[in-house]
Amino acid sequence: MSDAPLPERLDVVAVAPHPDDLEILCGGTLAKLVKQGYKVGIFDMTSGEPTPRGSLETRKAEAEEARRILGVPLRINIEMPNRVLMDSPENRFKLATAFRRYRPGIVIVAAGRTPAASPDHHQGHLIGEAARFYSQLTKWDERFDGTTPYRVPHLVYVPFPTDAEQRNWHSTFVVDITETFEQKLASVRAYRSQFDDERFERVKHFISSTNGYHGFKCGYKFGELFALPHPVGAPDLVSLVYGSKPTAPPDIPVGQGHIPMG
Repeated sequence: MSDAPLPERLDVVAVAPHPDDLEILCGGTLAKLVKQGYKVGIFDMTSGEPTPRGSLETRKAEAEEARRILGVPLRINIEMPNRVLMDSPENRFKLATAFRRYRPGIVIVAAGRTPAASPDHHQGHLIGEAARFYSQLTKWDERFDGTTPYRVPHLVYVPFPTDAEQRNWHSTFVVDITETFEQKLASVRAYRSQFDDERFERVKHFISSTNGYHGFKCGYKFGELFALPHPVGAPDLVSLVYGSKPTAPPDIPVGQGHIPMG
């Protein structure tokens, strides 16, 4: 068994197959968590290479720049193969080993099946779920580089907006990222090898539309959607319903039209 000291425990770890996945899906929330004082990490399953536009060195530098822009203190690569990423025992062991080392309280997994994009997304979803379970298994430490079992308390999904499935998540919620939205866009812009000016304008429109839509439904300018594999529990109905909104609704004159925000 390894005698190396454990790194500092993380509050939240976000996991996805490629550098730039998490920036696009939940970069605003990751930046907001850092501002709120939480210890946050990003785990990229692959380097994202080969691609028609990049290189290993370029993608590594871009991922580091994006990490710096978001303020996330830790980013590691699990070193799985891009393009042929598969949910296999070996890949489950690799990710679970990282969970055991950093012992996160919450794991955010990019979720969805994207037939028009990389099949790695769906495989990464499966690996993330399985690795969370594998992380707690006993009598198998040799498969996890001598690390000791650790049970990740909470699993959260960040869905791909292009998911092909009609999913009925047990519950969903939206995080207000209005204050960190520009920071999110800057982190995506860091991937210049993948998004030249024309492509960046397209992805910017996609992000703005998606985050604007989810935010609008909750009364925010921009929001990011998350899902849970179980119902939301709360000790206080009023606090849950209002969220960060004022606890008393504004007075609205009778007959005056307004847009419901949820």
